[in-house]
Amino acid sequence: MTGMEASPALILSVAFIGLMAIGVPISHATGLAAIAALLTIMPPLPALSVTAQRIATGLDSFALLAIPFFFMAGSIMNRGGIARRLIDCAKVFVGWMPGALAQITILANMMFGTVSGSAVAAASAIGGTMQPLKDKAGYDPAFSAAVNIASCPTGLLIPPSGAFIVYSLVSGGTSIAALFLAGYIPGILMGISVMVPVWFMAKRRGYLPMPPLPMREKVAAVLSALPSLGLIVLVIGGIVGGIFTATEGSAIAVVYSLVLAAIYRELKFGDLYRILVDTIEATAVVSLMIGTSLAMAYVMSLAGIPQLIGDWITAISDNKYVALMLVNVVLLLMGTFLDLTPGILIFTPIFLPVLTQLGVDPVHFGVILVFNMCLGIVSPPTGSALFIGCAIAKVSIERVTRPLIPIFLSTTMALLVVTYVPALSLWLPRLFGFIK
Repeated sequence: MTGMEASPALILSVAFIGLMAIGVPISHATGLAAIAALLTIMPPLPALSVTAQRIATGLDSFALLAIPFFFMAGSIMNRGGIARRLIDCAKVFVGWMPGALAQITILANMMFGTVSGSAVAAASAIGGTMQPLKDKAGYDPAFSAAVNIASCPTGLLIPPSGAFIVYSLVSGGTSIAALFLAGYIPGILMGISVMVPVWFMAKRRGYLPMPPLPMREKVAAVLSALPSLGLIVLVIGGIVGGIFTATEGSAIAVVYSLVLAAIYRELKFGDLYRILVDTIEATAVVSLMIGTSLAMAYVMSLAGIPQLIGDWITAISDNKYVALMLVNVVLLLMGTFLDLTPGILIFTPIFLPVLTQLGVDPVHFGVILVFNMCLGIVSPPTGSALFIGCAIAKVSIERVTRPLIPIFLSTTMALLVVTYVPALSLWLPRLFGFIK
């Protein structure tokens, strides 16, 4: 690599890390770092023009329309009485376990995260509802917060998932339907990997199962939650069946959510304004992040950074299993500082070319990447879900860290299983003919 090629790579890295260190928002840091690197190889005006062009062309994608629609559907679900119904449903299936209220939190987070598409929304809605119940039952607030924090991202792997839509875009068009199908088994496995250590921790702490529910209440709880979970069947079934695209499915999700909220009569007309504002704000943040990250990806390609990373990995070993371990280590470390979307946008163009060259399927890598980023948002020091969970339980991060460690170790083991058993991610996409 020549000095001319190395200079942009160095400037890009130093500028990005420096801007992040002084608290510049990540979307701004990404765009400014890209401009700084371009200034080393072209005059100021062309550098600004190229950056603006890359941002504009990166956002000119029909598939990206799915993101605001899924945001809106999740916001409607969040305000439409869905959380309580999913909690009642979870009681039926896991209420018999030790630490029943903790296990209910996990399963409800899995279901709500799936229909809302947001770990933060799941942590707020489910955690906010369950925390007073756990406090009343004598649960340690730090333990309660750890359970809520660790389980809220599980629904992000189970489709419909905005994270997979972003990955599809930045990876060059990996099938969204294949990614959606690939997320089911790893997402469920992640949920189980939270439940198992919580089971043993709850037994040791003496947290009891719930009293058995009458059959009539069980049936009523499940039937009440079915319409909410029907969103998953409708959207994923339509996409997999080729009836509509992911973008069209996201619009259908909004209509379905509105109809469901009208039936439940828990969404007021005045809430629609707040839903629209929340959707616009979230979409603006993510869109700017996507645009600037794609500009950065272009600069990384010019600077030869993916090739540098590839050479570094293959210099250590050209075995794909060793390479996957190195990638997981980097992603787990960096995930503690980066949120889900920027992590996907930054690391996909860096690691995907290397791993596909070693024989890793892009769909499989997409699942590995999203799984890693899900663990990142619950990890100190900057995990977004970590702060929400601690705020709800009114405990410090220091207190939550101790009960969070065994759960984090368990979910990391699940990540390794997903990494080294590709069939867990690829079986369903192959079954439906989306990949060979």
